[in-house]
Amino acid sequence: MNSDSSVGLEASTSLDVHGVSVRFGGLTALDDVSLTAAGRQVTGIIGPNGAGKTTLLNVLCGFVRPQSGTISFGGRPLARLRPHRLAGDGIARTLQGTGLFAGLTVLENVMTGAASQRRAGFWSAMFGLPRSDRDERRLRERARQALDRLGIADLADDLPSALAHGPRKRVAMARALVSEPRLLLLDEPASGLNEAELPGLGELISELAADASVVVIEHRMDLVMSVCQQIHVLDFGKVIASGTPQEVQADPAVTAAYLGEADHD
Repeated sequence: MNSDSSVGLEASTSLDVHGVSVRFGGLTALDDVSLTAAGRQVTGIIGPNGAGKTTLLNVLCGFVRPQSGTISFGGRPLARLRPHRLAGDGIARTLQGTGLFAGLTVLENVMTGAASQRRAGFWSAMFGLPRSDRDERRLRERARQALDRLGIADLADDLPSALAHGPRKRVAMARALVSEPRLLLLDEPASGLNEAELPGLGELISELAADASVVVIEHRMDLVMSVCQQIHVLDFGKVIASGTPQEVQADPAVTAAYLGEADHD
């Protein structure tokens, strides 16, 4: 990739959150939150329990509408985010759990991630017209490529129930990747994984940032510190620190927030 195209990709995958506030009745979940997730890098969002991380992720996915503030992606304002339109906006999200469909094979689960890009209409699919057949083959091939990228192509015909937790997490990630997002939101990707599985996950997350802006919300500090170039720390709905892993680790406000984590519960 030449320098001009590299700069263009970074600009087109940059996420900017400015002055976002969310209140649920008398509770302020997010208070004037501003942060940036640059393109082609991994950005971590961390904080004690109850700090507002999940609420922020739900704002970015359109599940929660803020009372104030703006969100821009690739320089374009995202004024009306809707969960069902995320793929069209170039955004994909994984869940804390895998959220896989038990009755579908691994390949079919991954194909559901590209459903928004299906070209054939309802009637073509209903009557098995040629265009629908071509569409199905194209989506299957893209799903197989996503599985291959994550090193689990051999699991394509298995059911999720036959897989250990680690491979299921990779299937869920493949489902997010098949839509070729420019912004990938990873919600607790290390949950349920053992220590031996963390290095492989870290390498995978770093590789994904070659084509997108990757935002990781995670409790496992060893993973966050090893893969993130930039980290934003939330506490009681406010951004209390931003910087490199080294800068965040050395920030007294971050230490105080985590030492007082029991008070959030």
